[in-house]
Amino acid sequence: MKIQRRSVLLAATVSASLLAAVPMSSIAQANKNAVTIGVTLEPNGLDPSAGAASSISEVTLYNIYETLTKFNENGTATPLLAESWTISPDQKTYTFKLRTGVKFHNGEPFSAASVKYSFERAAAEGSTNKDKAVFTNIAKIDTPDPATVVLTLKNPNPDLLLMLGQGTAIIVEPKSAATNGTQPVGTGPYKFDNWAKGSAVTLSKWDGYRNPAAIKIGKATFRFISDQAASVAALLAGDVDAYPRGIQAKSLDPFKNDPRFQVLIGNSRAKTILSINNKKKPLDDVRVRRAIAAAIDRKAVIDGAVDGLGTPIGSHYVPGAFGYVDTTGVNPYNVEKAKALLAEAGVKTPLELSLKLPPPPYARQGGEIIAAQLAKVGIVAKIENVEWAQWLDGVYKNKNYDLSIVSHVEAFDFSNYAKPDYYFQYDSAKFRELIDKINTATKNDDRAKYYGEAQRLLATDAVNGFLFAPQWATVTSAKLSGVWKDQPIFVNDLSALAWK
Repeated sequence: MKIQRRSVLLAATVSASLLAAVPMSSIAQANKNAVTIGVTLEPNGLDPSAGAASSISEVTLYNIYETLTKFNENGTATPLLAESWTISPDQKTYTFKLRTGVKFHNGEPFSAASVKYSFERAAAEGSTNKDKAVFTNIAKIDTPDPATVVLTLKNPNPDLLLMLGQGTAIIVEPKSAATNGTQPVGTGPYKFDNWAKGSAVTLSKWDGYRNPAAIKIGKATFRFISDQAASVAALLAGDVDAYPRGIQAKSLDPFKNDPRFQVLIGNSRAKTILSINNKKKPLDDVRVRRAIAAAIDRKAVIDGAVDGLGTPIGSHYVPGAFGYVDTTGVNPYNVEKAKALLAEAGVKTPLELSLKLPPPPYARQGGEIIAAQLAKVGIVAKIENVEWAQWLDGVYKNKNYDLSIVSHVEAFDFSNYAKPDYYFQYDSAKFRELIDKINTATKNDDRAKYYGEAQRLLATDAVNGFLFAPQWATVTSAKLSGVWKDQPIFVNDLSALAWK
C-alpha cells in the first residue's frame, strides 16, 4: 500500500536547514557515473516481501532484488530471472525456464531451489507478505532440475505473470533471508551499501551481475525528503537528479520552462480512498457510510488535494483496468441525502469521528477538505496528523481509527476486500463469492462480468469513500533517460537509467 507522497510544508527556514543537514554522497549531475533520487518516505525495512509499505520496493525492487518476471511501465510482463515460460491450457500449470549462472550478492547460486524457498516462505503460516494469497494459491512447486520450476495452481490466476514481477515475489537467498530487512541480498545489478537512517540509502553497481555492461549508473543514492519545499529546492539546486511521483502540480511551474528539467505526468493504478473502519459503531451501519460518501464532493477533493491531477472513482478500481465499470454515480455528492441517511440511521449530530492523516499532502490537504465537507452534514472529523510508522502501527495493524486517507498503489489489491481482518474490516460473503468466481473463471467475458459486479457491490456497500485515481508528476534532469512516466507499480528501476 502507498502512503507515499510528501509531508506538510514546513517553513522556509526549516526547509533550508533540512537540506543542509542531509549529507551529499555526490553532487547531482556532477558525476555522470552516479544518480541521486529524491523519495518522499523512508522505508521501514528493506524487504518488500515482508512489509506493507510500497516505499520498500521504490528503493529495492529490480535494483537489489529480482523476480521471475518484470512488470514493465507499459503494463506487460517480460522475462527477468525466468528466461521463458509456458502455460497449460487450463491456466493452472506454469513452467518456468530459469537463467543459469546467476548468483546472489553473497556468492550463493540462484536456482530452482531459490524460487521454491522464496515462494514457500511467502506462503508460510507466519508470513507477513501482503500478497500471501498469491502464494497460498500454489498447490505444488516442482523443481525437476536446477533451471526449471513448475508451479501448479489451485485456481487459475490470469494476472500471475505480472504479480510475480512485484516486490512481494522477490527471489531471496535462504541464508540471508532473515536479515534482508536491514542487510538485503539479492541477484540484482546493485548491492546494498549503507542506510543512514533519516537521510539516505546508497547502492552501488555489483560487479558480479550477469550483464554489467548494460548497467550505466555506478552509484545510486535515495534521499528521503518529505517536505515539498525542500524537494523543489533540491531539484533546482541540482542536489537531486530526479524526484519520481513526488512533486505537486502547483510546484511544477519552476520546471516547465527550464531546459535543465523534464516534467513527466503519468497514469497509475493507484486508488486514493477515505478509509472507513467498517467494524466501528456507527460506521458498521451502511447508511452511515453512504452518508459519508454522499457528503464528499470528489471534484473539490481532487482540485484541492492534488491540484486536479486525478480521475474520480466510485469503487476500488481505476479506468483502464480489466473489467472496469464506472460506479461514480452510485453514491453521488448530495448533502441533503447525506443528512437524511444519518437521520434514518438514528445518528444524533454532531457525530464525532477521528480522521487520522499520514504525511503526504494528498492526505493532509485532502483531509482538511473532507473534514469541512463532512461538517456540513453534522459529522465532526477530528483530524490527527500521524507519521508513517504511527499509521502503519495504529491504523493498518491495530485498526485504531474511524477514518483515514491513503493511496493504495498496488495494481492487484482488489481482493483485499475479501479479507475480513484487513484494516477496513469489511466482511462480505457475497464479495468473497465474487472473488472466487473471478479467480476460477476461464473466460475473460465471465471475469469482466464478475469484476463489474464486485465493483458495484463495494460502491453500494460504501465500504470506503472512494475518491480518485491519481496522476503522478515526476521531475528529472533533462539529461537523465530511463525514468518511468507511467506508474503501474511504484519502482525506481536503476538498470534503465543513463546519462545522455
